[in-house]
Amino acid sequence: MKDNAWLKLNKEEVFKFCDEYCDFLSRCKTEREVVDYIVSMAEKNGFSSMEKGGKKIYEVNRGKSVILAVRGKKDLEEGLRIIASHADSPRLDLKPNPVYEEEEIALLKTHYYGGIKKYQWVSIPLAMHGVIVKENGEKLNIILGENPEDPVFTVCDLLPHLAKKIQGEKKFFEGIAGEELNILFGSMRKEDKEKEKIKRFIVELLEKKYDIKEEDLISAEIQFVPNFKARDVGIDKSFIGAYGHDDKVCVFTSLKAILEMEDPEYTCVFIAADREEIGSEGPTGMKSRAFENFLIKIADSPKLKDLVSVFENSKVLSADVGAGLNPTFKDAQEKHNAAKLGYGVVIERYTGSRGKYSTNETTAEFTAEIRKIFNKNNIHWQAAELGKVDEGGGGTIAKFLANYNMDVIDCGTPLLGMHSPFEIAS
Repeated sequence: MKDNAWLKLNKEEVFKFCDEYCDFLSRCKTEREVVDYIVSMAEKNGFSSMEKGGKKIYEVNRGKSVILAVRGKKDLEEGLRIIASHADSPRLDLKPNPVYEEEEIALLKTHYYGGIKKYQWVSIPLAMHGVIVKENGEKLNIILGENPEDPVFTVCDLLPHLAKKIQGEKKFFEGIAGEELNILFGSMRKEDKEKEKIKRFIVELLEKKYDIKEEDLISAEIQFVPNFKARDVGIDKSFIGAYGHDDKVCVFTSLKAILEMEDPEYTCVFIAADREEIGSEGPTGMKSRAFENFLIKIADSPKLKDLVSVFENSKVLSADVGAGLNPTFKDAQEKHNAAKLGYGVVIERYTGSRGKYSTNETTAEFTAEIRKIFNKNNIHWQAAELGKVDEGGGGTIAKFLANYNMDVIDCGTPLLGMHSPFEIAS
């Protein structure tokens, strides 16, 4: 049903729903914050931890990914109905030994996370989010740069008057190098003649004000993210601009859906995975055995043959964002197969690149089943692919879920400016 949703939806209901979503976006910028929010909402809606058991359960994996499930009337062997999204977004991470001094200015070394255009991350206000774990196991949660009274941080660019050779002769994407994404951190100094006076002052300030030693930063997950709040965009407020639509728009809506589940036919599962932006590697990513282990824990008879039946009979929406047709750069997409903002969710049978390389491709049968469900329930939807053939490419967690021999299709919200510090959704 490819039709402009604004013509049929109740605008008052849309804006009310989006106000809650904007609050979520502004409060939850890292995967840990997203997981904490999900758990809080789940517990308010009758979910219990895996240890306590029950009909509605959740399990958190290392504080960075989470799975929710509502048991259905049918046995698990008859399959699951799954929505899987991811909670991580592109950002700047601190290196293990980040603090250094150069020309009497203290800076922080970073390593970017995910596929970013590096030049977009300079000369914008950044907030510091993360967790520091001390040697004694004490955990400190840090958010600095979000409140009006907080300082913010930034990566300083080179002025155009002096940039002709250093930046101007480089290719566009190479204008800012990864090793140049250094955070401006401070400039006050101590009254002594020792070397690195600025760094020493900053390190002592961290210890005095926050009880953090320099070595504690080695066992820390500190992320620098845009300090922007989610905002209405456009004279008619028909867009939302924010950091992290990818993929928190799908996390938020998927969470809403499972919280409303009461007595489903099939057991319903919501996954908020981590590490998608860097290939889903590691124990909290979709490549790990965490999902399989979760099913073993909730199964009545945890035998491998039972899980085989569970997987083979399951159906999955890989809930991730799509590339919206950008009117300024529309030559990157083939307009007959491009998603448009305001026309509902986009289903993508495949992603990948270079001749559908490295992707799941949904079967015609499962695609028809999804069409039927959407049309029967008056869902605004459209079908598209990522961009022109051989123009580029990308991937989602769909292919990892499909490796369990489940039917999987990508379905999500189209965006403009994906992976930028300020993404746009309708």
